[in-house]
Amino acid sequence: MSNAPEPTDAAEDAVVIESLVAEFFAAFTTSPDLDRRMDRLRAMFLPGARIVSAAGPALTAYSVEEFIEPRRAILSDGTLRDFSEWPTSGHVEIFGDVAHWFGHYAKQGVQRDEPFEGRGGKSIQFVRSAGTWLIAAAAWDDEPPAED
Repeated sequence: MSNAPEPTDAAEDAVVIESLVAEFFAAFTTSPDLDRRMDRLRAMFLPGARIVSAAGPALTAYSVEEFIEPRRAILSDGTLRDFSEWPTSGHVEIFGDVAHWFGHYAKQGVQRDEPFEGRGGKSIQFVRSAGTWLIAAAAWDDEPPAED
């Protein structure tokens, strides 16, 4: 008897991962139902997952809670208005129970009464646990703001 996992359909797995990526980005919007989206986002991560920002002068590493709670606050307290972000391109690679999405994204909104737009790149690593794909880690970098 083998302990090897049952083979899965890589195309189906890629669809599931792309759906999770879309849900990840859609969580960050100022639309209604923020608490449900943040709870769902939290459930998409493995316990102990790390999220790293390479945007700015120094790397910043977050636990899941350190990542989610400040974003929940600015999406609900008026700091950000009319905000959304979305993937613009990306690809999935899968090997067994490990997968990776790398792509680009865009964002726009109003912060402190100033409209803004931005773009960046994001890497999201997934692992399959008990048949469910979960985020093990994520990292991103933003393009520097355009100078006037």
